[in-house]
Amino acid sequence: MATEEVSKPPSLPPYPQMIMEAIDALGPHEGSNKSSISKFMESKYGPLPAGHANLLTAHLNRLKDGGELVFFKNNYLRPDPNAPPKRGRGRPPKQKEPMPEGEVPSVTRPRGRPRKDPNAPPAPKKVKTIDVPSGEAPTVSQTGRPRGRPRKLNPQSAVEAS
Repeated sequence: MATEEVSKPPSLPPYPQMIMEAIDALGPHEGSNKSSISKFMESKYGPLPAGHANLLTAHLNRLKDGGELVFFKNNYLRPDPNAPPKRGRGRPPKQKEPMPEGEVPSVTRPRGRPRKDPNAPPAPKKVKTIDVPSGEAPTVSQTGRPRGRPRKLNPQSAVEAS
């Protein structure tokens, strides 16, 4: 068996490194769009792999999400080192006070209602207490009327009552 040398493309540096070189060369303050970055890479490194467009997009998104690049007006540029860090959405978390040395943090309870113990015996049923024994009239207030809303009468019984 004779080993044949397969022509391999020249080894390229990693995509993030090539992207940073392109941005620095094309103008780090103005920024560079994806097509100009791609043209610079082709002119400097020659023919690029078949999936170059997809690789470039994926690496640009990864660098943008990681905070190494800023995307502004369809251009990628390096972030300003003096700029404050970008905040996420929503309310920022409260600042926690540092614990004194030697103190062990207490165990925090989870949020919400605690779960029922499946092994616990069932709770006894509540007994209803009735103030008025059966057969007696309901208690009457000082005005002479029973407590609560009066009962609704049927239309027939209202006619018979008059």
